[in-house]
This record gives sequence, structure tokens and C-alpha cells, in this order.
Amino acid sequence: MGTVDDLEESVAVAPNMAQREFEELLDANRGIVLNVAHTYCFHAEDRSDLVQEIAVQLWRAWPQYDPQRKFTTWMYRIALNVAISFVRKEGQRRRNTVQLEEDLHDTADMRHGGLEDDGAMQRLLDFINRQLPLDRALLLLYLEEKSQREIAEILGITETNVSTKISRLKKRIRSEM
Repeated sequence: MGTVDDLEESVAVAPNMAQREFEELLDANRGIVLNVAHTYCFHAEDRSDLVQEIAVQLWRAWPQYDPQRKFTTWMYRIALNVAISFVRKEGQRRRNTVQLEEDLHDTADMRHGGLEDDGAMQRLLDFINRQLPLDRALLLLYLEEKSQREIAEILGITETNVSTKISRLKKRIRSEM
């Protein structure tokens, strides 16, 4: 049987073990966070802020993570929710501020960097960027070849709703491209 000192020592070590496990999983799946940030933010500074905010929220939610569930599904759900909230807050902030001319240049450079030769890819990216946050999340997950079941679980909607939304988005893409 352990002593009070043993208990205190195990409590002090437990956060370090949890943190290490979290950091390993986050590092192994960091592409998810980067893809979400890139999908929702055009400016490098905003992407950096969003990546940090996603990591913070993932860490805060870590104690409630159920290891019986797929880590990437849990991670996507949190990352997308944080991104959607971030975009809403940024949209409100930007409506109340004047953009600097250099910000406009950064956006133009970002949108055309390396994609000028591929007009179809640029049109697809422009289409995605014009979508509402939920549709943007849906397209991101669809393009990453997630199953309809996974998409439904991540976004908290039904598989039927996922199927319907994807079908409608495909029609809109075809009509615009």
C-alpha cells in the first residue's frame, strides 16, 4: 500500500505523463491543425494565432478525451469548432477596423503563391474560401477523404445531412467551374 508521499509523487508525475502523451498525439496529427488553419485563415499571422488557439483548446479538452474514440475525430471536431469561432470573431473585428494596404498585398500574394499556373486549383480554392464555415469544414474533410460517418461525427450532423450537403456543394462546384 502506498503512502501519502507516494500519492503526492504520482499526482505530480501524472500531469507530465498526460502532457507527454498529448504532445505526442498532437505532433503526430499536427497536419490536421495546419490544414484547418490554412482553410480558415488567409493571413500568416491569423493562421499562427489560430494554430495556437486550437492547441490551447485541445489541451483544455484533453482531460475529457475518451480513448475509446478515435483521436483524430475528436481533434478535428475541436479544431473545426475553434476555427469557426475564430473566423466569426475575426470577421467582427475586421468589420470594425480598417485594413492596411500591406495586408491586402499579403492576401493577394498568399492566394496566388504557386497556384497561378493551375487555374482550376485556384478556382477551387476561391470557391472553398467563399463558403460558410460549416460548408468549408465539410469540403476540407471531404477532400481529405474522410468517410461520411466520420464527417458526421466530427461536425455533429447526420450522415444524411452530410450526403445532402456534399451533393449540393458538388453541383455548385460543377456549375462554377
